[in-house]
Amino acid sequence: MNIWARKPVEELCAAAAVGGEVTALPRSIGLFALTCIGVGATVGAGIFVLTGSVAAEHSGPAVGISFLLASIVCLLAGLCYAELAAMIPVAGSAYSYTYATLGEGIAWTVGWCLMLEYLFSASLVAISWAGYAQSTLHQLGIDLPAAWLAAPFDVKDQWHVFRTSTLINAPAVLVTAVCTLVLLAGLRTSALLNNIMVVAKVIAIVVVVVVGAGHVHTALWHPYIPPNHGAFGVYGWSGVFQGTAILFFAYIGFDAVSTMGQEARRPERTVPLSLLLGLAICALLYLAVSFVVTGLVGYRELGVPDPMYLALDRAGPSALWAKYLVGFVAVAGLVSVLLVTLMGQVRIFYAMGRDGLLPAAFARVHPRTRTPHVGTVVTGIVSCVAAGLLPLGLLGDIISMGTLLAFGIVCGGVLVLRRTRPDLPRPFTAPGGIWVPLAGALCCWGLMATLPRLAWTGFLVWLLVGLAVYLLYGATRSRLQRVART
Repeated sequence: MNIWARKPVEELCAAAAVGGEVTALPRSIGLFALTCIGVGATVGAGIFVLTGSVAAEHSGPAVGISFLLASIVCLLAGLCYAELAAMIPVAGSAYSYTYATLGEGIAWTVGWCLMLEYLFSASLVAISWAGYAQSTLHQLGIDLPAAWLAAPFDVKDQWHVFRTSTLINAPAVLVTAVCTLVLLAGLRTSALLNNIMVVAKVIAIVVVVVVGAGHVHTALWHPYIPPNHGAFGVYGWSGVFQGTAILFFAYIGFDAVSTMGQEARRPERTVPLSLLLGLAICALLYLAVSFVVTGLVGYRELGVPDPMYLALDRAGPSALWAKYLVGFVAVAGLVSVLLVTLMGQVRIFYAMGRDGLLPAAFARVHPRTRTPHVGTVVTGIVSCVAAGLLPLGLLGDIISMGTLLAFGIVCGGVLVLRRTRPDLPRPFTAPGGIWVPLAGALCCWGLMATLPRLAWTGFLVWLLVGLAVYLLYGATRSRLQRVART
């Protein structure tokens, strides 16, 4: 077994270009749809929930700085993603790039981290959607039975799991199942529905920001960076930096664009451009919302599940209609996040099944809809179970940890590939020489260091489970390893 065995770039690209009847994915989506996939996956729970919790617990009004710093780190990583995506336009995102640059062992680690990102992010988004849907229905005078609105388990005192009085989070399960059925209908249907929801979501958020900006009280921004409370990460600059690491969760969806590289038209152009366009749109929306929310409500009061609702409440009766618009944005907008997140996970499964690290069934494509139907069904079932039954309140930091590690490895892979394969054509090259990928890797790994010890514990447990799966299954069935042995 050679964990450093690399898959040649030419082999990856050739497989994506020709493919067989069982594994071929059609190139059917363009720049606009790819950009909508990036925005659809990114603008979600982060803007609706984390803006308030990070302001209340870590950054204060300086949550805008935390968003800005997270945007810069994502831009560094995004430029590296764009370079590799243009060179290697295949499914699998960071997993496939790492397979070509750093070897199978690290590629498996990245793929395992991406599973953590996509599978549990989908569940968290479904739970957030269920919460906003319940709030919206309550505003309309409709209340559902409490026993069907939350998971039967919860967590307190770190890892102490206890039984609640509820049965299942039925709305979270339902929305996940519906999105899975949409994905099974085919990529064109999924992309069209996502395009509609993303355009509506962006327009609605811009309207809410404009309405809220007219009621902002600038006195609430003072002090902009509240003094530290004696603990690392609670206000002061340490709070800004820890808030940046947590808010990185709000950007993790942008790499969903690169998972679609094998299905994009003219991927050497459309994938890099849509990555950067999506990041720019999301960064502007996040910054605008953070300034408005902290200008309408004192930052200490923002630690609630629906901070945008609270902020528009404070804006007065003239903004009441905007409050209902937020309900629409959250309910419809989070559906697009869930849809694209599930879509991204299916493509990760597809790539790993293609390489033999997971069962080959994950790489099968339905002859009519041209979608990886087995991976879609498995992803939908796992996400439904997690959204309906598991206590996922602590997973946000762990998801950020896995994503930061994967993004940092992608940045390092750019440096390695430039040195080992300078001859390869690069339709897009990240500017700044070695400094952009180097800064991207260091920033990602540096932000990991600011996350709490509990996140590190959970993440290390996840990595150990992944190592066991690789040694017991992936390493023995890897196509690359089998070719090497023969």
